[in-house]
Amino acid sequence: MTAPPSEAPDILSPEFHACPYPSYQILRDEYPLLWHEPTQSYIISRYDDVKRAFREPVFTTQNYDWQLEPVHGRTILQLDGREHAVRRALVAPAFRGSELQQKFLPVIERNSRALVDEFRGTGRVDLVSQYATRFPINVIADMLGLPEEDRVRFRGWYTSIIAFLGNLSQDEEVAAAGLRTREEFAEYMIPMIQHRRENLGDDLLSTLCTAEIDGTRMSDEDIKAFCSLLLAAGGETTDKAIASMFRDLLQNPEQYAAVQRDRELIPQAFAESLRFSPPVHMIMRQPAEDVELSGGVVPAGSTLTCLIGAANRDDRHYTEPESFNIFREDLPARTAFTAAADHLAFALGRHFCVGALLAKTEIDVGINHLLDAMPNAELEPDHEPADHGVFTRGPVSVPVRFTPA
Repeated sequence: MTAPPSEAPDILSPEFHACPYPSYQILRDEYPLLWHEPTQSYIISRYDDVKRAFREPVFTTQNYDWQLEPVHGRTILQLDGREHAVRRALVAPAFRGSELQQKFLPVIERNSRALVDEFRGTGRVDLVSQYATRFPINVIADMLGLPEEDRVRFRGWYTSIIAFLGNLSQDEEVAAAGLRTREEFAEYMIPMIQHRRENLGDDLLSTLCTAEIDGTRMSDEDIKAFCSLLLAAGGETTDKAIASMFRDLLQNPEQYAAVQRDRELIPQAFAESLRFSPPVHMIMRQPAEDVELSGGVVPAGSTLTCLIGAANRDDRHYTEPESFNIFREDLPARTAFTAAADHLAFALGRHFCVGALLAKTEIDVGINHLLDAMPNAELEPDHEPADHGVFTRGPVSVPVRFTPA
């Protein structure tokens, strides 16, 4: 006798917000394709379906016209075909290879070291508030060559943009704050871009101002929109990835000790944390034609909510997916930061995260600095682990105590 089906989970419910993973299991097993009335979208949760939605051209990013453009302006995420390829080629060189290592690695190291030095000798730190939420935003502002005194404003804009993008319940105040941020950010960035065009330097903003492919260059609006996207995507993902990775390791002390002994394990640990605790739990797509997935057909033009957090723990694809294991053999670290990645945290294919190697570099630097400063770190014993967020998700706090190195 088979058990009756469970009630379909609601991704906007308090229970889901508190911990989505039991709901992900129900969705994968019993509702692999679910119409969700409040968000007017179809939800998919199985690994193979989400992978298809990220890789196959029939699944477009036209949903970003209403989801991202109101707060960012038009970005490369909304483009397809040659237009997308050219725009991506204009920005990609700054985030890979020698440009990243030679020009921006010192920026990353400087910002990480400054934050670690603030608590190095104290014996206690909350890695979320004192490091993770500050590090990537400081790096982005520094890479762009913006004044250090403006970082507080950047963090405010970042918070507002992330709230707008995760506003699945359509809270009017959150939406209005996001739209105000777009205006404020444009008022700040457009004059900065125009000034930089006349006074080029060795920073990312200057690189974007001079980048050219086949006679195509980025307009002031293009650069402003990309900087806004970088602020949100580069800040939010790295922020939560650092906090989650360190928390995951500390909750598995033998694995923390292994990484402490052998720093070559950091890429493996990062890849596993991206699978186990992805910073982005859902991404939307819009099929250009009717598409059949597990559980039924998604009509052309509808919104498809792809649950990365569910797909990354699908037991149809991973062995013991509910366990954090940096030594697992079904997640190769060699391809984990490329468009051929096995995990889905950075999407896949043509829209694979352009900043994946920047995130990896920040993780490499940051985790090494933290391990050096806290060789015997452990979570505070009275700490009650809690994550926050539905669209993006990460630890509320990671309180750590340690004997100063």
